[in-house]
Amino acid sequence: MIHYLEIGGAEISLIGLLNVIDKSKYDIDLFIYSHQGELMQLIPEGVNLLPEIPKYSTLERSMKEVLREGYVDIVVARLLAKIRHRIYRRTHKITGEDASIFQYVANCTTPLLPKISDIEYDLAISFVMPHNICLKKVKAKKRIAWIHTDYSIVNINKDIELPIWSQFDYISSISDATTTAYLSVFPELEHKIVKIENILAPNFVRQRADINLPDYNINDLQRSNTITLLTIGRFCHQKNYDNLPFICKHLVDMGVDVRWYIIGFGSDEPLIRAKIAEAGVEERVIILGKRSNPYPYIKACDIYVQPSRYEGKSVTVREAQMLYKPVVVTNYPTAPSQIEDGIDGVIVPMDNRGCAEGIKALLDDKELQNRIIEHLHTHDYGNESEVEKIYKLI
Repeated sequence: MIHYLEIGGAEISLIGLLNVIDKSKYDIDLFIYSHQGELMQLIPEGVNLLPEIPKYSTLERSMKEVLREGYVDIVVARLLAKIRHRIYRRTHKITGEDASIFQYVANCTTPLLPKISDIEYDLAISFVMPHNICLKKVKAKKRIAWIHTDYSIVNINKDIELPIWSQFDYISSISDATTTAYLSVFPELEHKIVKIENILAPNFVRQRADINLPDYNINDLQRSNTITLLTIGRFCHQKNYDNLPFICKHLVDMGVDVRWYIIGFGSDEPLIRAKIAEAGVEERVIILGKRSNPYPYIKACDIYVQPSRYEGKSVTVREAQMLYKPVVVTNYPTAPSQIEDGIDGVIVPMDNRGCAEGIKALLDDKELQNRIIEHLHTHDYGNESEVEKIYKLI
């Protein structure tokens, strides 16, 4: 189960998992709270998509819209969650981004939702937190909750999250660094951790990268005489795209003729556009918005850049490597778990100028670029065998 199938790392990872599970041995039901997103079309054959239950879709939409549809109880529950969360922030003097709101909403709304199925499953997988629904709305012999983020960075309320995580049989972590960060918050759950990396198939990525797209932007990337950078991800605080225009401005000031394309969507888009204007890089930073197939854009760019404040393990970084692109990532805590600096990518400082200097250094060093590309061509980044770990848990 998952919230929706908009373009995102966790969602793409789920599609990868669904593709490799052996359909001759296992029946797979997929429950999506709200049937929305470009990746809906990529649900593989042999996966049974359960019908959308209208009340579940209210978790992903505005309260005004939900109220118009008559779900007064959900609106009241979400308002109660906001009040409780506000009290928590005030009493704990929390400022800035705070992911604990999601758990408050889940605790308040889940009791109001109908059950999903009468079937007792051998295994139920909650792919994105909060994980209440997997616990309360399906029967299962075993349950797995997935970790996709860096818990050393995000603010959460352990008192209300621990009781939920504790009820799962297993907790799947996508990397060793993600595990370390998670256990720094929940050390008592170490015995439940199992490492299952994001499942990505190189052939799938490369086949979709070869699809011709009727899009002038892709032609612009392919034919441009300027340096083309590409970044993909949700427009949110985690991804740090509000600083991207200033990194670009530093590059221009250093004499780099660059265009930086961004694929994605999210609530931070107005902020990012404002920062683009503030930095005066309207002709340099181009927001492409949603793209159901981002792979031809990766194939067409010169360098793939992930300027995040934090990550669990970036799916798009791995996909760019599968397409033999030099990758630059900022030095967020889990970066060394994914990039071997100077071997299969480059790790640069988090600050804007340092990031720009790191990108320019790579652009100026053609020998290093060629070594990275050669390394990527000689290494297999596929990991379809990770599904065997799930079979063993069943």
